This record gives sequence, C-alpha cells and structure tokens, in this order.
Amino acid sequence: MAKASGAKTKSAKAKTGVVGGFEGFLDEGKFWKALGKNQDRDWFMSHKTEFEDGWNQPMKALLHDVQVKIDAAYQHCDLDPPKVFRIFRDVRFSKDKTPYKTHIAGMIPVKRNANVMETPVALYFHVGLETAVAAGLYMMDGPVLARYRAAVVDEKRGKELTQILTRLERAGFGTGTMHHDILKKVPKGFDPEHPRAELLKRKGLGVSFPAPPKSLLTSKKLTAWLVEHAKKAVPLVEWLVFATA
Repeated sequence: MAKASGAKTKSAKAKTGVVGGFEGFLDEGKFWKALGKNQDRDWFMSHKTEFEDGWNQPMKALLHDVQVKIDAAYQHCDLDPPKVFRIFRDVRFSKDKTPYKTHIAGMIPVKRNANVMETPVALYFHVGLETAVAAGLYMMDGPVLARYRAAVVDEKRGKELTQILTRLERAGFGTGTMHHDILKKVPKGFDPEHPRAELLKRKGLGVSFPAPPKSLLTSKKLTAWLVEHAKKAVPLVEWLVFATA
C-alpha cells in the first residue's frame, strides 16, 4: 500500500510547532458545570484564565503529545497538526442562543486536501459535561461517499472493513455512533440484500472509544490511555483514507 501523501520528512512535533507536556486538565468537569449555569460574557471573561490555563492549553498539549506517539503507527499516510475547536457556539441558525459550548474538543486529522468535515481523523476528543473519544470519518457526501460505497461493495475491501470493525468491537469500541447520517434504506443502485447493506446506508463511519476513567482527566496518564486506543483504530482510519481518496 502506497503512502497517501508521500514520505514523512518531518516529525509530528516539528509539524505542529506546539510544545507538549500534558499534565492533566484543571478538574473533572466543575468548570463546565459552572459555565453551563453562567452563559454570559462577563462570567466567561472573569474566568478566561481558568479556561485557557486549565483546558485550552492542556488540550493543545495533549493532542500534540498523542500525535507524536501515534505518528509512526500511520505507516501509509501522514497526520496533520492537531486542531482545537473554538469555545464559542455558532448561533446563527440555532434557536439556542447560549454563546459558549460546555465542552472543549479537538482532533488529529489525516493530511488530505479536503473539507475538514470530510477528512478522516485519527482522534477526536471531547471533554466537558460529557466526554467522547472517537476516530474515523464523520461526514461523507458526493464523490467521497460514492468512493466509500464502491469500496464497501468491493469483495476484498469490503470484507477487510468488516474484519476491522469486528476486531474493534471485540476490543470494546462502539461502531454505531460516530457518523453524520444513516439512510433508512440501502441507496439506489445497490442490492438491498447485500451482506454489507448496513454499511452502505452510512454517510459517515467511525468508532467511539471505551469511556476513559474520569480520574484520568486530571492526570498525565490520559496521554498513554488515548495513545493505546488510538493505535487500535489505525487500520480503520487508513482504510477510510484509501477508500475515499
């Protein structure tokens, strides 16, 4: 299998330009509970240092450290620098006008010239009132979705995907969560009785990790936990990279 974006010429640390050294988040979620009850600018600005030092910067450090440690496991594609999402909600088209998210989230995407939402991610990590960890491709449409479906019905590649998902399920990963949408019926032009019909209905494919122990959120040991689980998801992410390229 050829590399998706050429040989690796830089270390993950050089690519990110971010100093790591994750030591743990501020707490196990008290900040987010308080923010949920105080959705106004004055409260947030008075606690901005708490957010930056206790959550935003640690998230950047954590994703950097994880990327460095999983980089070599991606032998067939490269990883882009981690991305941490903004705390501000996009309320333009929402009835809920609360200005701040009650979590912080970030991801380690695969290097690819595509919309960020159509790029496979080696890790998505979300921590706040709830914690979520996942890997895969959240949304597919147009040509990307067409290539995915062609790979699913291909006898060799389709069976390989099924085997990957089965191994991940046995390791405690969830395969029915990370996705943008699932069709009610098999898409037009495909056999409704196809053995991988359920996969054909998906417009996104990923896996959720087992829930990390809450006690790890304030510990540097969280890095090792995420690395261990992210490495298990490598075959799925690489399958998605080549199936949808």
